Amino acid sequence: MKSPLRKIVPALLLVSLMSAPAWGEGRLATVDLRKVFDGYWKTKQADAALKDRAADIEKEHKSMLDDWKKAKDDYQALLTEANNQNLSLDERDKRKKSAEDKFKQIKESEDAITQYERQARATLEEQKKRMRDSILEEIRTTINGKAKAAGYGLVVDTSAESGNGSPGTPGTPVFLYCSNENDMTETVLSQLNAGAPAETPKTEEKKADSKKAKK
Repeated sequence: MKSPLRKIVPALLLVSLMSAPAWGEGRLATVDLRKVFDGYWKTKQADAALKDRAADIEKEHKSMLDDWKKAKDDYQALLTEANNQNLSLDERDKRKKSAEDKFKQIKESEDAITQYERQARATLEEQKKRMRDSILEEIRTTINGKAKAAGYGLVVDTSAESGNGSPGTPGTPVFLYCSNENDMTETVLSQLNAGAPAETPKTEEKKADSKKAKK
């Protein structure tokens, strides 16, 4: 499954740290922003949170659809009974009235489902944007700090792509060649992941550790 956040990483062309004379001074470094973003533990954590949220939304959505389908079945059953000549006229009228009420309920359910779908999409997009912006800000702060400490005047994102791609396809690379002589990707990624929490042991690993402890 593709990362939800991975699809919306912007192509940041340059992270400017000093003024234009940096080009003349030759103090230029590079960083693969896409690799840093994808490899940052907070990105993976955010992806997991988004997937959990999407799963909860889908579960609620399915429940609403199931109720809607049941209401439609009930409506059809009431219509059938309303036309049942074996029933008295009074009973058929009651079934007809119940069918009309059920039809109103169905329309209300359809409106509620449509509104829920629209709100769910907006909620997920807002959560994606908020998480992405927060992560990118942290990454940029780290890059700025390391670049300034090393005396670089400019940091170029080698993963940047132009906007020339057709809809649904990526653009062409902005930088066709880069020696990566002063590449900061790994050092930036290492610093960002230095504070990553320890991974929770899998169930099998927990059982194995428990048996060892008993011995």
